[in-house]
Amino acid sequence: MQPEEVPELPKAVAAHLREEGIEELYPPQAAAVEAGVSRGQSVVASVPTASGKTLVAELAMLSSVARGGKALYIVPLRALASEKKTEFERWEAYGFDVGVSTGNYESDGEWLASRDIIVATSEKVDSLVRNGAAWIDELSCVVADEVHLVDDAHRGPTLEVTLGKLRTLNPGLQVVALSATVGNADVVAEWLDAELVESDWRPIDLRMGVHYGNAVTFDDGSQREVPVESGGRPTAALVDDALAGDSGTQTDLSEADSDRDADDVGDEDGDSAFTTESGSTTDSDDSDQGSSLVFVNSRRNAEASAKRLRDVVAPHLTDDERGRLAELAAEIRDVSDTETSDTLANCVAKGSAFHHAGLASEHRSLVEDAFRDRLVKCISATPTLAAGVNTPSRRVIVRDWRRYDGEFGGMKPLDVLEVHQMMGRAGRPGLDPYGEAVLLAKNSETRDELFERYIWADPEPVRSKLAAEPALRTHVLATVASGFAHTRGELLEFLERTLYATQTDESGRLERVTDDVLAYLERNEFIERGDDSLSATGVGHTVSRLYLDPMTAAEIIDGLEWAESNRAEMIRALAGEGPTAASTPKSADTPTMDAGFQRASELASPDARGESNGTDGESNGTDGESDESPPPSDDRTEPSPDDGPTYPTALGLFHLVSRTPDMYQLYLKSGDRETYTEVCYEREAELLGRTPSEYEDVRFEEWLSALKTARLLVDWADEVDEDRITERYGVGPGDVRGKVETAEWLLNAAERLAGELDLSAVPIREAKKRVEYGVRDELLELAGIRGIGRKRARRLFESGIETRADLREADKSTVLRALRGRRKTAERILENVGRRDPSMEEVTKAADAAGGDSGESAERSGSTATSSARPEGDPEEQASLGDFG
Repeated sequence: MQPEEVPELPKAVAAHLREEGIEELYPPQAAAVEAGVSRGQSVVASVPTASGKTLVAELAMLSSVARGGKALYIVPLRALASEKKTEFERWEAYGFDVGVSTGNYESDGEWLASRDIIVATSEKVDSLVRNGAAWIDELSCVVADEVHLVDDAHRGPTLEVTLGKLRTLNPGLQVVALSATVGNADVVAEWLDAELVESDWRPIDLRMGVHYGNAVTFDDGSQREVPVESGGRPTAALVDDALAGDSGTQTDLSEADSDRDADDVGDEDGDSAFTTESGSTTDSDDSDQGSSLVFVNSRRNAEASAKRLRDVVAPHLTDDERGRLAELAAEIRDVSDTETSDTLANCVAKGSAFHHAGLASEHRSLVEDAFRDRLVKCISATPTLAAGVNTPSRRVIVRDWRRYDGEFGGMKPLDVLEVHQMMGRAGRPGLDPYGEAVLLAKNSETRDELFERYIWADPEPVRSKLAAEPALRTHVLATVASGFAHTRGELLEFLERTLYATQTDESGRLERVTDDVLAYLERNEFIERGDDSLSATGVGHTVSRLYLDPMTAAEIIDGLEWAESNRAEMIRALAGEGPTAASTPKSADTPTMDAGFQRASELASPDARGESNGTDGESNGTDGESDESPPPSDDRTEPSPDDGPTYPTALGLFHLVSRTPDMYQLYLKSGDRETYTEVCYEREAELLGRTPSEYEDVRFEEWLSALKTARLLVDWADEVDEDRITERYGVGPGDVRGKVETAEWLLNAAERLAGELDLSAVPIREAKKRVEYGVRDELLELAGIRGIGRKRARRLFESGIETRADLREADKSTVLRALRGRRKTAERILENVGRRDPSMEEVTKAADAAGGDSGESAERSGSTATSSARPEGDPEEQASLGDFG
């Protein structure tokens, strides 16, 4: 089928597709058209990666808009939203306006009403429905990308309920669901009342196999020789073989890296670096070169693998590539002043990289773009990279096919669907003649097992996770608050239209769980129940619009009300005027709340609180290393004697939001319990609630984990260097920023809830601003100016510039010195603050900060020198469950 033959597709779109080289639709695309995707029919397309699913979505959306409708494209990841928006923007030349929305869960996105195609995450769409976005009623086509993720316990229920609400609001809505090949696509199609298009066709061959010994055996029985000499490592050999291409440069796979470090512990194959036989640089034509994706089971293994593989990749780089990679490495270092940033830059300079959720989002974007441009030749990644981001490669190496699972109690084999998603990244249409996906085996028995378990196996069926109480309580409140159900019967009727109801054969379970959730919501005064009516209270409406887990809201309200009722006592304690109720010694049977009220934290199970602490597959200290954290600094700013102690303090508020289910806490490593128990009792007067008894092991550990998380936030707000924070808490820069963003959101919610309950919101607002900008109180005004970060604000303050007014009137040479001689930066900041004459032209070169940019370079090199002096065996890092955010 040719583009011009697609019914109801605008002629200009068809012509553009032909200009892009699309003369014939792929078979799955043609099948979708025959199923009516361009005529408004709902379709589920269950086809392999790289088989043209996105074009199926575009045919549906563009045809729908051409008929006068509006289209919505739902993605699981923020990064994927940006990628798709960029991809769809090429249609703006033909009059299709494109918008993207992923953040600010309180907004109704009114500005999106003028857009024809809207790209958003499922969470954002859910929040838009909760906040009553009027344009939702205008939708005629909704595309759900990666719909198989309804199986994901974290994101699945939101996607499932959101699709249900959109279909309820728009009875004639066209739903196009794009999915990897799954075991029960027909059930998904039945749920969505859609035609099923199922295919295993790919535009280029994908050869799946297992490497054992000196060769890869593929599923068709053929073999490719990839020798691994004595002491060599399979991953290194496979990466080098892909880069050598069909010409095949001879390599020496002997154990060449004498500095094999502690990161090798726990590696499946223990890759080591090697060099070419001659040791010389090869400027090969990259037309035959193939890039590689190496999937491993943890962050530390991803970083260790990338460090080793950089010496495999480097000999294959051209002089031009080395220059471009050096520029990219410098850009990566500028993202954050952390050891992780330096390590990534050092790898990228040699054409290798790692990718995991501990990286800052800018890090990940730079690596992904460079890999797509074939500049970075190899990425060692955790499975998060397989979750939809477009990073195809010539060869995929699934090095680790097992991952630590706390509930399982050890290393658990990955699901077939997840491994197939990784393998599907192999082969780029138009760039690669084929794709190869390779698993690694150490013996013939494992080779046979891998063929049976993954190569020849069908993916598992997807299963709804909606009936889990943590998911259901959030969506039941939202369903009632947004008017989708006014009675218990209407609520159950709505839930009967979900995938869960389509799949379940357990009679009455959904009804029982729903009744438990309604009782919880009523007990916490989020809903009111009449004889046969349901309605949200004022607080319930606020909680729903703020996009909070009701248990998070209950914990915050409980803490704020406790602070209000104990204010006088706590202020006396902070001033050192005697004991408090909070510091009273506790026994195992000491009550923690007034009789008749059960705290939200007492209701939360570990699963409900999201404390698996490791979506990258990290275990909690299972490698036997000692990971004692350095004791936290005494970071409390002493109150002014004139004003009396500030209450609640920043630490107290940070701890309050850190103990909610919406904040994924840092876990306690070896030695942490003793350290934070001491901190807990020293600072107990600041904590908003009664500290659990030490005999309540689970609750006390959760309390201390929240305290550790709060101390990270205090360090950030006290301007501790990001590098020091990542080292102190064993996290990556992405984790720090994730915690900061989550705290900012939750503190904003706490401020709103305080207003709803007529409680003081001033301390909350100040704590929110401090964590938002990462500064102490005196820098809040300066840090709020666009273009001034926490470090620039401190330098300006120390130069005597303390306010916006000061900056508008300050001597320009003083400003320039404080900004390390960066003229363009200085001009931009002065313009942002409203200075009439921001130009720096009249400032002499002599005034350009002592050393100008060299000062900043020296500062950076000093930081790098400090980092390089550290041992390469990084402490076990902290995974974040915000990995897909």
